[in-house]
Amino acid sequence: MKFDGDSNKTNMKKSMKSNLYVAMLVSLTMSILSCNESDPIPAANDLTSQVNSLPAESISAEEENALIFIREEEKVARDVYITLYAKWKLNVFNNISSSEQQHMDAVVLLLNKYRIHDPVGSNGVGIFTSSTLQELYNQLIDQGNVSMVEALKVGATIEDLDIFDITHTLQEIDNQDVIWVFQNLTKGSRNHLRSFYSNLISASSEYVPQYITQEEFDAIVSSPTEKGY
Repeated sequence: MKFDGDSNKTNMKKSMKSNLYVAMLVSLTMSILSCNESDPIPAANDLTSQVNSLPAESISAEEENALIFIREEEKVARDVYITLYAKWKLNVFNNISSSEQQHMDAVVLLLNKYRIHDPVGSNGVGIFTSSTLQELYNQLIDQGNVSMVEALKVGATIEDLDIFDITHTLQEIDNQDVIWVFQNLTKGSRNHLRSFYSNLISASSEYVPQYITQEEFDAIVSSPTEKGY
């Protein structure tokens, strides 16, 4: 067989260009996946002032149960993101887990204001009082450990569920401070859903909503990030 030196060099150059393109594409994708997340929940001092500035009203059983449940549901989000960040090292999980901590802090302000027992207490990551939420956490972690894309789908699922639960809860409550906090939690969840969906698109994947309607989902992901309280 005749050795064609020029042809070999040409093939090597093409291979080098191809490898460089792949490296640049991976770098760009990881940069997108590591984007910083904005959250409408204010800083701790502002949050406390805002919650305390609203009147303490008679609290119904529905409101009390909602506060207890949402406090732990926000912990599910935080703990899943902490765990998946440790697994995949995507900053999107690290950034949003910090936002979920703010959400948890917002709800515990209301629990303390109304002298309601905190279901979280000293429970560590992955430990829940609610057996339903414990099972949900375990299922989400199992799915998120499969692959990076499945982990991002877990993030979208959590925010999808949070929006659904809080939106329906808002229809059953009337205390001004509870409504204010829950409306801001929903804004945060919409922002997080936008981020996870954007990351999935960048990873050549998709997400089909499981809790909110397709119409609601499309309206969220096609609209800009929400700011403010």
